[in-house]
Amino acid sequence: MPTVRLALAQLNVTVGDLDGNRRLIEQAIRRAQAWQADLLVVPELSICGYPPEDLLLKPQFIEDNRQALSRLAPFATNMVALVGFVDQDQRGQTYNAAAVLANGRHVTTYRKQCLPNYGVFDEPRYFTAGSQAVILSIRDVRVGVTICEDLWEPQPSRVLAAAGAQVVANLSASPYHVRKLQARQALFRGRARAHGLAIAYCNLVGGQDELVFDGASMVIDSSGKTIGLAAQCRVDLLIADLPVEVPRRLGRSRSPVIPVLGRRRERPPLARPAPQRVLGPVEEVYEALALGLKDYARKNRFSTVVLGLSGGIDSAVTACLAVDALGAEQVVGVVMPSRFSSQETQDDARQLAGAFGIRCHTLTIEPMFEAYLKVLESIFANRPMELAEQNLQARIRGSLLMALSNKFGWLVLATGNKSEMATGYTTLYGDMAGGLAVIKDVPKTLVYQLARWRNARGPAAPIPSSILTRAPTAELAPNQRDQDTLPAYETLDRIITAYVEEDRSLRDIVRQQGIDPSTARQVITMIDRSEYKRRQGPPGIKITPKAFGRDRRMPITNQYRAP
Repeated sequence: MPTVRLALAQLNVTVGDLDGNRRLIEQAIRRAQAWQADLLVVPELSICGYPPEDLLLKPQFIEDNRQALSRLAPFATNMVALVGFVDQDQRGQTYNAAAVLANGRHVTTYRKQCLPNYGVFDEPRYFTAGSQAVILSIRDVRVGVTICEDLWEPQPSRVLAAAGAQVVANLSASPYHVRKLQARQALFRGRARAHGLAIAYCNLVGGQDELVFDGASMVIDSSGKTIGLAAQCRVDLLIADLPVEVPRRLGRSRSPVIPVLGRRRERPPLARPAPQRVLGPVEEVYEALALGLKDYARKNRFSTVVLGLSGGIDSAVTACLAVDALGAEQVVGVVMPSRFSSQETQDDARQLAGAFGIRCHTLTIEPMFEAYLKVLESIFANRPMELAEQNLQARIRGSLLMALSNKFGWLVLATGNKSEMATGYTTLYGDMAGGLAVIKDVPKTLVYQLARWRNARGPAAPIPSSILTRAPTAELAPNQRDQDTLPAYETLDRIITAYVEEDRSLRDIVRQQGIDPSTARQVITMIDRSEYKRRQGPPGIKITPKAFGRDRRMPITNQYRAP
């Protein structure tokens, strides 16, 4: 039974860093050669980074990415490397492509056939779909080449199987959301069993703006068994020997099978890769958020972050993520009390900062708040203190954080969660101010789960227990509680999931979730009316199947209300 040795290099590349990405791929080639690998697979568009978006409209960018690819070819000797890049034909049509590098040259190119146009993807805006299968003969094993969506759709695998392919190599850039690994495994196992194909899936890892790519590359044999799994949320090189059964009948392909690597003399077999520990559902979210934050700061050249510490659960979890992603010495906390801030929340904020050893400053906002009220006194005369005065406090805090950012070059982290962003329970130009909203896509109920998980991880529990047990409050008015304005978060998050992530109607939510009609209608109205706020907020890291922003593109001006 022939065996092919696979090397799957899940790389953390950066969009536009053509030289840096090329060097990472070159290092991967050298490491694969040291393992005597027959085939190296790197992620989709790894030369230019994913997604390059409107950089693809710049002809020079495409040409530079092709030049970077050409510099890699000489390194691919005694093995085959599949490298993702942007290709362009003589008619000027652009393709999401995989270069086949072997024997020191660029042998051929595969062009992605299935271009996704949903969720965060809009590849038809930039790319033309390919139409030709590519099958390689590597050590007497037929390997079909695919790119990301080609494996999610059944037709490309069906065509490759009919042409006698034994292995499908897939270059991917599949963004993370909760339990995405399990969804991929189930799909790929089914695809392998249905077509009798082994699968070598290599995924991107790292953060790119709102997106996080979680890696978890895998090798699955033709029976659907996972024989190798790479790490989640970190760079890794998966090496695996894949025994391949010879098909009873070799089909015919429109394109000839391309011989690129002949038989190799005997070599010692590898031990089966040690099984990777699969992260739990809360842990994987935490690690994805930390990775997204780390790469957003690193790739945009911020060394230090700053955030307001309110003594609440959201800023506590954001601070934990910042410390774990960047190190305590690169995190600055600011306590900004007003007349409505309790001593308990201030003490909790400072205790959290002390647990991590982060720099912590106290800037009282009361003098500025009083000055604002004095200036507005004649216009606000005879009106009670209400929402306008609450938002003034949040905007003063936002201004102070942005002043620190301007003075010291720190990245401001906004601390609002998905439940608040959905309902507009947040202040435009106030607590929404910042460069990155780390937990923007995290529902409030999940924020509490993240906090408990982080405390349990240790070595000590950094989040004071009172933060976990205190009723959530913005502390912008006397005796204020979130639940004075919002439904209980358990109910609220169920409505948000159904309406935002699943696109269910009010009628369906009431019938299927058993939620009070007036409560569901109130929440849906808040979500619809807050679109203008969300459009002006900072980017946030996507961890749910549908996040605000790239995933969900609703008009601000919108009079439609579903029954």
